[in-house]
Amino acid sequence: MNPTETFTTNDFHKENFKRRLRYLTVFSILILAFLAIMVLNINTGTTNISVGKIFRIIFLRDGDQTEYNIIWKIRLPRIIMSAVLGGALSLSGFLLQTFFENPIAGPFMLGISSGAKMTVALAMIYFMEIFHSVSSYTLIVAAFLGSLMATGFILLISRRINHMATLLVAGIMIGYICSAITDFVVTFAEDSDIVNLRGWSLGSFSGMNWSNVQVACIMVFVTALLTFLMSKPIGAYQLGEAYAQSMGVNIKFFRVALILMSSILSATVTAFAGPISFVGIAVPFLVKHSLNTAKPIVVIPGTFLGGAVFCMMCDLIARTAFAPLELNISTVTSIFGAPVVIFMMLTKKRAR
Repeated sequence: MNPTETFTTNDFHKENFKRRLRYLTVFSILILAFLAIMVLNINTGTTNISVGKIFRIIFLRDGDQTEYNIIWKIRLPRIIMSAVLGGALSLSGFLLQTFFENPIAGPFMLGISSGAKMTVALAMIYFMEIFHSVSSYTLIVAAFLGSLMATGFILLISRRINHMATLLVAGIMIGYICSAITDFVVTFAEDSDIVNLRGWSLGSFSGMNWSNVQVACIMVFVTALLTFLMSKPIGAYQLGEAYAQSMGVNIKFFRVALILMSSILSATVTAFAGPISFVGIAVPFLVKHSLNTAKPIVVIPGTFLGGAVFCMMCDLIARTAFAPLELNISTVTSIFGAPVVIFMMLTKKRAR
């Protein structure tokens, strides 16, 4: 055997071992952080509940009735929703970044979340005035239509504008227009039936219940599974359209699928929690750099888990930083997410 070949083979095995060890370390940290923040979220609030009582109430369904209700009816639904919707928003950002081939693309930056916010506000007002109630699925459909509308404008503009910075500015302008319409609607919607509309329009995980959790989990996990099953064509697409076509990827169908899945994920988030900023850009960037890879089969679950941890942490801060006053979730995600986006832009400029 050629000594050079032996050396190359050994090098390959070492590199492969280092890569897998890095993946294992990152995922282990994310899982431990997820569990720790979940316990902190359940424990912390106006009523502090010890860890022993938390485990007893969750696993044995036994304990003080007041504490039982606080955990099962208030805190657990909110925590699960912040995790599920945080993962959905991060995954939506990853799909948009793949579609536009730019790490700055995200549902909030491109005005997609604002489009969903506008249609949800209109649907909420209409259904509350006519039927005095609105279902979760109605809000998701409204948000989905708003997301598609905003995405459609972006796609039309992208045909005439090749420069990504200009496209992002166009997306921000679309977001401002949709937000202005939403604010106008909210201003004249001072009805007792839609008292939560103003708070929702600013972004919040409060007021979640198990019915919301069930609907959100169905929408998000089905879409996330489909995204994961598309890991191979996504990986091929990342290497260029020509390469993806040579690998048998139907580009037209694939691009439509990316937009639809991204819209469903961002629409579900907006329908339940309102618009949440910067998560869809910051988390995929941080996960890719932590894993030191862009392989979708690794990045997709990492991005989802990272988004869950990020939003759970931000929700904990939003609830407790100035308790009993609660901050809007977008306020906290902006504080942590915006610096990451600025860092991304600076490092990208240096790379040029």
